[in-house]
Amino acid sequence: MNDRYDGYSGSYSGDASNTSDQYELVGYDEYGQPVYRQVPQQPAQYEYPQATQGQGQGYGYDPYATGQQPPVPSYDTYDPYGAGAPAQQGPPPSYDPYGAVAGTGQQQRVEEQTATAHIPAQAAPRTEPAARERDGAPEYRTEQFSFVEDPDENSEDVIDWLKFTESRTERREEARRRGRSRVVALVVVLVLCVTGGVGYLWYAGKLPGFGSADSGKGAADTAGPQNRDVIVVHLHNTKGGGTSTALLVNNTTTKQGTTVLLPNSLALMDDEGSATTLGKSVDGDGSSGTRDAIDTVLGTDVEGTWRLDTPYLNNLVELVGNIDIDTNADVPDPAAKSGKKTTSPLVKKGKQQTLSGPMAVAYATYRAPGESETAQLMRFGQVMQGVLRKLSSDPHAATVTVQSLAQILDPSLGEKDLGAFLAKLADRAKGGDYKTALLPVQQDGTLSEQATDSVVKDVLGGTVKNPGKDASVRVGIKNATGVKARTEKARVTLVNGGYTFVDAGTGSAPQAASQVTYQDADRKQDAVEVAKTLGLPTSAVRKGKTVANADVSVILGQNYTGAQ
Repeated sequence: MNDRYDGYSGSYSGDASNTSDQYELVGYDEYGQPVYRQVPQQPAQYEYPQATQGQGQGYGYDPYATGQQPPVPSYDTYDPYGAGAPAQQGPPPSYDPYGAVAGTGQQQRVEEQTATAHIPAQAAPRTEPAARERDGAPEYRTEQFSFVEDPDENSEDVIDWLKFTESRTERREEARRRGRSRVVALVVVLVLCVTGGVGYLWYAGKLPGFGSADSGKGAADTAGPQNRDVIVVHLHNTKGGGTSTALLVNNTTTKQGTTVLLPNSLALMDDEGSATTLGKSVDGDGSSGTRDAIDTVLGTDVEGTWRLDTPYLNNLVELVGNIDIDTNADVPDPAAKSGKKTTSPLVKKGKQQTLSGPMAVAYATYRAPGESETAQLMRFGQVMQGVLRKLSSDPHAATVTVQSLAQILDPSLGEKDLGAFLAKLADRAKGGDYKTALLPVQQDGTLSEQATDSVVKDVLGGTVKNPGKDASVRVGIKNATGVKARTEKARVTLVNGGYTFVDAGTGSAPQAASQVTYQDADRKQDAVEVAKTLGLPTSAVRKGKTVANADVSVILGQNYTGAQ
């Protein structure tokens, strides 16, 4: 077979006439390329002497030598330049480019000078089995290899592609299933919302045509009997004097809370059956006597009395963390010295003003010059509602707040009872189910028909009973005799005569003649009878203005001696 090294193999043909240059392989350079050297021209035919065993085989022999073989430099086949140090004594490398076993053929003697040449077009024979064996590299065969599957970084893309290639029918069916599930879920949510809304409206009594069967919260229930918890609170101004009274009402049927403001001019009957006013009753008694008198006039059931002095109101506002209300007036600082103008008021007029304890007390008791009593009373109601909005709705926490005031409460209303009651009202105030109402009182202290319908009946659920209106005539006595004891004589005389005594106070200066006045024309005859009862001349009777809560007013002059 043809060998690609035939032209450069350097094999000797034995033909002396062959004068062309011959090359033989010497080794390989660092790039794995073969390195050759030129074989010199050989003389005429000669016989090669046989190599003896043990001497090894060189690259050539001297035909004229006497058996002694000159040392031939050996070239390390791994020396890239073929010019390394001479090899050790011994046989040269046995590499044969044809794969033949070294030392089996005859070689020509070469001269000491050799010419090397690099054949650029010659490929490295490192792929030959013999070369691999010479390099010490093992020979591998195809069956010795196994292939390992490396993870594909694009495996997710492959999965997506497989999903995309699903059949159109399967994808459409899946979309239908998902759509049905969403529709079912939406229908269930809508049904639950509608059911919950209708249930809430039914429970709250706001569903038209329906009402709660057991709690009485609908429109039909408000016309029937209702349960109300009522206490009375008296604010005592310890510095400026005066009192303010309000009823705190919790309607457990309609879930509504209300503060009912009671003017001090409200006509009441005291324990002795004498006519008096709310303000006087609070100053004189302020506890059970006043509570019973209110029950009699308004036809309600007041469960307890809460006396709230201004220092305790101050502490209460501080305990709940201040209050926020809409103020309707600028309130000066009460602590400022009289006659000294301050640059800014203690409480400013405006929306949602934050009031501390002292500010709340000043606003609740403030009455501007020329203002009516009801203006100050309305401010007190604002402060009370502001406190309830900030008070805890938890009964225990509200009770702790009441206990922190360290008040000595009326026996009719303990700390736990007051705390639980205020917690319920606080819940109403925070939920927007709370209002403040003023009880309308006429000039004589009695209640009008408007008061009967709007407050007494609707809020308190009571029936108005003006004191002495049907039983006896109320007579107001003002002592201008200069003798204090004569007031008591007049009281005894009137009560014994079947009249209701109303204390109108004492005149600023003594008056010589007594006067008997009436305001309504139908009270003229009553005024004449009063004058006769007191021993006064009927000429003293005249039409004029009467004191509050009195049908007939009498000014006792010095001509009244008290003797009958």
